[in-house]
Amino acid sequence: MNITGKKILVGVTGSIAAYKTILLVRLLVKTGAEVKVIMTPSASSFASPLVFETLSKNPVLHEIADGSQWSNHVMLGRWADIFLIAPASCNSISKMAAGICDNLLMAVYLSATSKILLAPAMDEDMWHHPTTKRNIETLRSFGNIVLPTNNGELASGLFGEGRMAEPEEIISFLENFFTTKSKKLIGMKALITAGPTYEAIDPVRFIGNHSSGKMGIEIAKAMAEAGAETTLILGPSSILVPTVINTIRVTSALEMYNIAINLFPNSDLAVMAAAVADYRPASISEEKIKKGNDENLNIELVKNPDILKSCGAMKKAGQVLMGFALETNNEKDNAIKKLYEKNADFIVLNSLRDLQSGFGTDTNKVTVFGKDGFETSLSLQQKSQVAQQLVEILTAKLLTQE
Repeated sequence: MNITGKKILVGVTGSIAAYKTILLVRLLVKTGAEVKVIMTPSASSFASPLVFETLSKNPVLHEIADGSQWSNHVMLGRWADIFLIAPASCNSISKMAAGICDNLLMAVYLSATSKILLAPAMDEDMWHHPTTKRNIETLRSFGNIVLPTNNGELASGLFGEGRMAEPEEIISFLENFFTTKSKKLIGMKALITAGPTYEAIDPVRFIGNHSSGKMGIEIAKAMAEAGAETTLILGPSSILVPTVINTIRVTSALEMYNIAINLFPNSDLAVMAAAVADYRPASISEEKIKKGNDENLNIELVKNPDILKSCGAMKKAGQVLMGFALETNNEKDNAIKKLYEKNADFIVLNSLRDLQSGFGTDTNKVTVFGKDGFETSLSLQQKSQVAQQLVEILTAKLLTQE
């Protein structure tokens, strides 16, 4: 296993989900990892330090100083190959985002030189609170990896999002993280958009399209498999995304635009594969629009901001940007025009004339156009295979620029 011999520092914060971390530490040790555990003062109310000491075969640290013994937080932060905080409670997440240093775990976090991996755990309302969302995005902007939460039964007795990722899921992520350095995109950051956007008309109706998000999700998977730290901005889609991918779910084009523009400057590769609505209603009715006596209902539409064009305008030397074009006529001419107008490096042309490709299918057939006359056609095949080839094209371009 790729975890064997790795030094993993596990931080445990005050959450009922700490019971899962007991199994996680046991699994890490069984795989051959060297594990040390740090606990916040409140974490011991949920799981015994003695249990973690027994399983990790190392003393559990929870105080900066214990009598005359000082816990060297600087050395702890430099010892680890990865610092995994699981569970990461709402309170601890807020402290990390604000830089508050009031316990040993926070001191190690602020001085760590290794990659930080967070597995949040909290009730659904806390997880969806705007403050928590802001804190999560702040931590991601620092370069930390935040695992998605699961949907299920919560400590409150409610069902919803906020459950900590399962130990097996975290192990899977770590195995991928520590995959051999031969992966060409190790150390690179990839940003992908996928799925449709829904533009609200009233509380029950929206303007959307038939995109499932499959193509973009497969590209995100291929990026992660190539070693890139991958973030997926995903519109409404029922498709499950592997935990290894940092997934940010959105609904509208404006939501997707704001997040993409924020993350793009720190990305090495970006693929804008989402089927973003070009227009949205100028106003959204607060109440359901009732059927009236009029034969027609007129809805004024306004243009949504262009995510690909905005990213292209921001693109710096060394970044590689790919967009998608779905065309119904003059396909090649329109795709190449879009390539240059949006300042992309590549445009992937989907044609609605091609059977078994496009929205909702498991297969795709595309043509890729690049600057300087680059052109290649990918035959009808599984979207996962198309994704692998697109990532190879992007990787070759990225490495050539370096």
